[in-house]
Amino acid sequence: MRHDGHDAGERSLPEYGILIIEDDFRIAEIHRAFMEQSEGFRVVGMARSGAEAREWLARHAAQIQLVLLDAYLPDVEGLELLWLLRRDHLHIDVVMVTAAREVETISEALRGGVFDYLIKPAEAARMGQMLARFRRERAALAARGEMSQEELDRVLARVQPEAAPGGPAAEGPRRQLPKGIDRLTLRAVVAAVEEARAPLAAMQVAKAMGASRSTARRYLEFLVSVKVVSAELGYGDVGRPERRYRLVGDATPWCEEG
Repeated sequence: MRHDGHDAGERSLPEYGILIIEDDFRIAEIHRAFMEQSEGFRVVGMARSGAEAREWLARHAAQIQLVLLDAYLPDVEGLELLWLLRRDHLHIDVVMVTAAREVETISEALRGGVFDYLIKPAEAARMGQMLARFRRERAALAARGEMSQEELDRVLARVQPEAAPGGPAAEGPRRQLPKGIDRLTLRAVVAAVEEARAPLAAMQVAKAMGASRSTARRYLEFLVSVKVVSAELGYGDVGRPERRYRLVGDATPWCEEG
């Protein structure tokens, strides 16, 4: 599904293997469909118990870079699997996707070095933010032998910019578009979403503006990241979950010239 309309730069993106450890088949399938529709990710396995997860890891750990892990499994606590991953598979990042809200569970997961912790039902926009951060951090760490403190803080987003005198920090930087996003195309994407009466899939936006699906998706995900557009999971014509977008915020500061 990722071979239509991609340019050379997108084809060169690394692909990260994902193992989903979730005992609820319906939730696992929704996660699988979402991951498969996200650029740069491929689900290589799904496990419904601790035993299945260990078997997958024993045979295919080298193919896995990210694990989505539920805290509640029929034969083992998810946190036990987390510590096993931290001990035996250091190259794998773990994201807890679970209904567990107890601070004790969250605290242990954080001490165990989880990349992120998402509480069910995980919103599509929040899941997308996690994947974007995963791609960004992996790419940045793979590209350098050393990092300064400033570079590391920027990659990990650990330090927020200081507020300028007389106003919030976000007012200035928020108007600056990132590399690969231009205002003309951004306006076309916003117009397509704004004119729709229902949430649109990336392909629908692409058709409305006369661009490729990958281009439309890139701009839509940028708008999600700045909270102008929200993303939700819906079902397409063939009954498979797909990411759909609706306008929820003011796009004017991003679309206006300097």
